[in-house]
Order: sequence, then structure tokens, then C-alpha cells
Amino acid sequence: MQVFWSALYQVVSLVFQVYIFIVIARALISWVSPDPSNPIVRFLYNVTEPVLARMRRYLPLQFSGIDLSPIALLLALSVIEQILLRTIAQLSRGF
Repeated sequence: MQVFWSALYQVVSLVFQVYIFIVIARALISWVSPDPSNPIVRFLYNVTEPVLARMRRYLPLQFSGIDLSPIALLLALSVIEQILLRTIAQLSRGF
């Protein structure tokens, strides 16, 4: 059973790290004027825009033309990742 919890811990950690990297790439790409028809740009926008749009709807995170929603998303992802990983670690000790 310990192997299951260890594998779950690694998978959850990897998923969060990959998504964090994608959000960072999206933020960096937004500083230039990317070609919207580029498949990489479309992928980054398609994967991150649903979450960022919800955040923008509930939290006004634009100041002087600067969108801070990616930073807020990165902070939220880090907190959620730590909560999930600690929960998985505690569950693994219980079995």
C-alpha cells in the first residue's frame, strides 16, 4: 500500500509542477505579441485561460494594464499542491 501512496504523491506533484510551468510560460508569452495561430500559443491559452478567466471574474487583478492573475494562480496552485501532498503523506502513514 505504501507504493501506491508514494506513486500518487509523485503523480500529483508532477501534475502541479507541469501546470505551474505552463502558467509561467503563458505569462512570459503574454509579454510579447505572439502569433495567435501558433499551436504552442494556442495550447498555452487553451489550457490556462479557463482558470485565469474565472479568477479575473471574481478577483479584479488588473492594475495599470498589468494582469496579476497568473501570479495569483501560481500562489493558489502552490498552496493547493502543498495541502494535497501533505494529505497524501498523512494518509500514507495511516496505512
